[in-house]
Amino acid sequence: MFQTVDVGRRSLQAYRGVAPDPILDDLVRVAESLRGIRVLHLNATPYGGGVSELLRSGVPLLNDLGLVADWKIISGDDPFFQVTKTVHNGLQGAAKGLTAADRAVYQESTERNAALLQEQYDVVFVHDPQPAGILRMRGKDAARWIWRCHIDTSQPNPEVWEFIRDYLGDYDAAVFTMREFVPPDLPVERVEIMPPAIDPLSPKSMSLPDRVAREVLTWIGIEPDVPLITQVSRFDPWKDPLGVIAAYRLVRQDVPGLQLALVGSMALDDPEGWNVYREIRAASEADPLIHVFTNLSGVGNVEVNAFQRVADVVVQKSIREGFGLVISEALWKGTPVVGGRAGGIPLQMSDGDGGYLVDGVEECAKAIRLLLGDPALAAELGARGKERVKEHFLLPRLLLNELALMAELLEGSRASSGGLDVSRDPVCGMSVEPDGGAPGHVPSTEFRGTTIYFCSEGCATRFALEPERYVRLS
Repeated sequence: MFQTVDVGRRSLQAYRGVAPDPILDDLVRVAESLRGIRVLHLNATPYGGGVSELLRSGVPLLNDLGLVADWKIISGDDPFFQVTKTVHNGLQGAAKGLTAADRAVYQESTERNAALLQEQYDVVFVHDPQPAGILRMRGKDAARWIWRCHIDTSQPNPEVWEFIRDYLGDYDAAVFTMREFVPPDLPVERVEIMPPAIDPLSPKSMSLPDRVAREVLTWIGIEPDVPLITQVSRFDPWKDPLGVIAAYRLVRQDVPGLQLALVGSMALDDPEGWNVYREIRAASEADPLIHVFTNLSGVGNVEVNAFQRVADVVVQKSIREGFGLVISEALWKGTPVVGGRAGGIPLQMSDGDGGYLVDGVEECAKAIRLLLGDPALAAELGARGKERVKEHFLLPRLLLNELALMAELLEGSRASSGGLDVSRDPVCGMSVEPDGGAPGHVPSTEFRGTTIYFCSEGCATRFALEPERYVRLS
């Protein structure tokens, strides 16, 4: 049997006054129709990354809502995780392919894992490529199986994509973070778009007094009263930590004493992280104002919370990105962000709310200088970003999306209005409430006799360019 992750208990009621009430009310209503169903979330690691953080918060809330939800971890040795890291990178466009030996390692490990899944469930969520092949090896029984892809597969390495694609044909649905991430030849008929979300009540995002946050950083060697920029992410080449160091060095020419903190997490399924960590240490060892921390050296969620609150600017200079939840984490704390124009980062900072989107080291340095030099502007952008996160990127909204999909799969029907679900932005998949804002506040358009609403002008513009694309996949 698989290892079950102990997630404890959580109460949805605790989110009253934090998340929007209409979303919480809808969540309770939809959950009532699913009371008692058995749900499994299956992934590769219980720590170190956005997926595990989402499951640690979301699974106990599913149980609070009356479902019977488990979170289990597949097993694997280092060769298996080396292969799945190659697959992960290949799905994001890396050139390295898979050898015959790599394919055999994946196949053999998947067969062993398939034999370990003995329990019966009504719905099974399989997260990312590591456990993706289990369905084909095991068979689905009476369950509905959903492949949840958290990475950017818009331009995958063709060889790697063909390999993983062969394992996906039996899934009842596939869920992606953004419409653009859906490969054109996906062998799954039902496609849903669900941006991920942060848990505002988790240790990483809960309220933390400024005095406490500063004391936490002082304790680990940061000077909280000296300018500080921070990047929080896995140690991954796609996050471009060496580019962050280069941008920091340009800014320090104008801001003497500026500190840089690179806060990374090591994950069970990411052996490449140690190589990147060593590269960062080599690049920064001569500069005492560059601080490198990991979750394995005593820097956990509370410390990350403190960094994101105390930092003058949070940087996420990703080259490729599935979503980058650290953007929403920082904005929830009112901290402005400089983010790479990649993946889901522009969605979280749509229309400029929250900070600046950049391409390259020089643009990154220029944006950091601007925010450091104008604290009033930085505060304004951070405040606007927090409001956007509250509306679109808190955990209850994601749970509502997931429960609605489960209800439809189990009932064998889809709620629609003329082929469109008008309660959701057809471009990004986020919930929209056309009656909840001021007149003219929510962007909209008429299409085939239906008024369609959008979360932002950016999504409205993208819909106008290719409306049939989004209607076809809605």
